Amino acid sequence: MEAEVAACRALFEKKTRDYGTSWRILRLPSLTDQIFIKANRIRSIQESGENRVGDDVRGEFVAMVNYAVMALIQQKLECKGVQGSAEECKALLELPLEKAMALYDEQTKQVLDLMMDKNHDYGEAWRQMRISSMVDLILMKLLRIKQIEDNDGKTLVSEGVEGGYMDIINYSLFCLVRLTEENEE
Repeated sequence: MEAEVAACRALFEKKTRDYGTSWRILRLPSLTDQIFIKANRIRSIQESGENRVGDDVRGEFVAMVNYAVMALIQQKLECKGVQGSAEECKALLELPLEKAMALYDEQTKQVLDLMMDKNHDYGEAWRQMRISSMVDLILMKLLRIKQIEDNDGKTLVSEGVEGGYMDIINYSLFCLVRLTEENEE
């Protein structure tokens, strides 16, 4: 699991060096939709058996991890109460690389702690799951998140969007581990 998290973090850091924290301008629903696009592409490839773009599925799982981490960071650091144009808001949203990486590490630590607790209780049941089933669960979590977002974050009994993003990260990491194991066999 450490190798998969390290690979996701390394890509996040490289992209942050290339683009800065331009992703901070994205609202939570936009990040949710980006994750949805990635998960839907994986499912489409699984169902059709055809990959016309050529980008590997592994990269899509990495992207889902990183977009979900971005969403958790956005939720924590939202540009609340900022008046003015998107450009004025963006200027307030730029983070130095060190701060962005510290926030990434903070969020992934929380997610991995949750994973360890759930693995204890569930006995690593994910190891017997099909990757396609985990993709379906990711899509279900995304549809739930979208519904919560459409309800302005109001829920009656659900855990809210944060728990959904955390589960998406964990399922994506599980899929990365399973893909690695399948490649080694």
